[in-house]
Amino acid sequence: MKKPIKKKKPAYKYHTVMLIDDNELDNFINQKIIESNFFGENIYVNTSGISALEFLKNVLATKNLTDDLLPNVIFIDINMPLMDGFQFVEEYLKLWKNIKNKAKLVILTSSLSADDKNRAAKLGKDILFINKPLNEESLETV
Repeated sequence: MKKPIKKKKPAYKYHTVMLIDDNELDNFINQKIIESNFFGENIYVNTSGISALEFLKNVLATKNLTDDLLPNVIFIDINMPLMDGFQFVEEYLKLWKNIKNKAKLVILTSSLSADDKNRAAKLGKDILFINKPLNEESLETV
């Protein structure tokens, strides 16, 4: 009897990635791009900054699971209702100011505004600003 062939697990760039965008189609497409490029092994999808913050607060409350559940990279759309991407980043940075394993923050937007790019830079020098659509080339910069 033949032995089953063991599939080698692909090498993912990051353990966990979070997408935050109110457009479900954009989330679906971005998730597929992330999966097909082995960019993130686990992908959390949120349709609002508020739900994403609640999720992250709940993860922090479960200290023994924090390292496994916290995202390594967070992609954030700017233009969302209730809490825009900039407001999410401000709240995230307040929440995480005392935590050493912060996620890489990536503004993923259709905005071509220099003002938006400058505002992102003022929030943090490490925040990346990428224009939609997400693609293999832009993933390489993260």
